[in-house]
Amino acid sequence: MLTLYKIALGPVLIAQARWLRATALRLPEAAGPRRGVEGECSKSVPPLRILIVGDSSAAGVGVQEQSHALAQPLERLLSAVTGRRVAWQLIAKSGVNTREALDLLIRSEVEPADYLVTALGTNDVTSQCEPNRFIRDYIALSEHLRERTGARGMVVTGLPPLRILPAAPHPLRWYLGRYALRLDRLLQSWASLHAARRYVSLEWAANPDEMAIDRYHPGPGQYRRWAELVCEEIATLWRGDGGMPALP
Repeated sequence: MLTLYKIALGPVLIAQARWLRATALRLPEAAGPRRGVEGECSKSVPPLRILIVGDSSAAGVGVQEQSHALAQPLERLLSAVTGRRVAWQLIAKSGVNTREALDLLIRSEVEPADYLVTALGTNDVTSQCEPNRFIRDYIALSEHLRERTGARGMVVTGLPPLRILPAAPHPLRWYLGRYALRLDRLLQSWASLHAARRYVSLEWAANPDEMAIDRYHPGPGQYRRWAELVCEEIATLWRGDGGMPALP
């Protein structure tokens, strides 16, 4: 059905997409470190190791500093919850889809990790990546990360609710929202197939008033809530590690 709408609305969608690309406010990625160690806990215990991989939202576009984005607040929260130091690394780049994120990882120095956090999919929507290919790319990225890092668990962030995207006009906003929902459901279904994977929905972020000034990326409060939700899922994986199978 969505394909039929795409065909029928094709000229309008193409014109609106070109307009959006030409007029969108371009915000930089958040400044600050892309790796570090958080927490003042005992140094006699090895730190938990976290790797965050993603696109512009993982990179902190929408806020000025990494201390107000996803990665650094997440690690501080996780240290407080677990009583462990947390060593973290962020590999993220604006504009990448899942396949391009895998290419970025292949070219990057990737440190060992206990848990993975991914935030991808929006650019698969805007680049119109076919749903089955999107999942294949996500599986390939997951397998690559597991082999490179030895991670025991993974937290998968769902796609944002693009149907409320204030920067995009209708019917483009409606179409992107439906496409994002389709990819998000596939991603959630895949994540649910293994106990070592956790899915975090972004449906709660459907409030344009809380978004960044570009009306596209998360604002500070949304980043804070996102970090809290991911922290809860990593803590759950960590507590259950003794009886939980490793990532496939």
